[in-house]
Amino acid sequence: MSFILNIETATKNCSVSIAKNGETILCKEIAEEGYSHAEKLHVFIEEIIAESGISVQDLKAVAISQGPGSYTGLRIGVSAAKGLCYALNIPLIAVDTLQTLASQAKVSDGKIIPMLDARRMEVYSAIFNTDLEIKRSILAEIIDENSFKDFNETLYFVGDCAEKCKSVLTKENFVFLEDIKYPSAAAMSKISYDKYKKSNTVDVAYFEPYYLKDFMITTSKK
Repeated sequence: MSFILNIETATKNCSVSIAKNGETILCKEIAEEGYSHAEKLHVFIEEIIAESGISVQDLKAVAISQGPGSYTGLRIGVSAAKGLCYALNIPLIAVDTLQTLASQAKVSDGKIIPMLDARRMEVYSAIFNTDLEIKRSILAEIIDENSFKDFNETLYFVGDCAEKCKSVLTKENFVFLEDIKYPSAAAMSKISYDKYKKSNTVDVAYFEPYYLKDFMITTSKK
């Protein structure tokens, strides 16, 4: 019996779940404008362990959302995950944030495009098929009326970018699933368990989140 703690802090959603053999048994999360991860994350971890009826010693691994996303949010999540892995001597699993977001779209056709807000008309995005296989790698890109114009199949957009992108992404085959706004730790369960079974883990000492930092560097106007 494999219990895995999943932690998702890449966006405004501070989210923690416990999964047994890849099935989420409990999830706690809150999405706030003020990014309350520093205050909420450890409380959620303690509460979810207690409420699930297991002890931390029952955990077989900790899975962390690896990004892209908020620099501060990712640092907080990774620090907590590493601390638990060190203390319990268990492996750390890194889960692609955009894959987690894409997995929340329950569709049977077309492609899924998870997008996370960066700034202005910039987003972090990738393209997945319905089996969650990546078909275009993660990019930090500016969205305009020409974005994804070469796709004729149905494209399902998920993430927190609908409000700013709907006005320019207007092709008939573009569908915005606006109820799927943030990645959730509950959606990490199957992905992290599949990685655990394959021993697809990362080095606790040297793992760093995927920030896409180069994209955020700007040149001074002075």
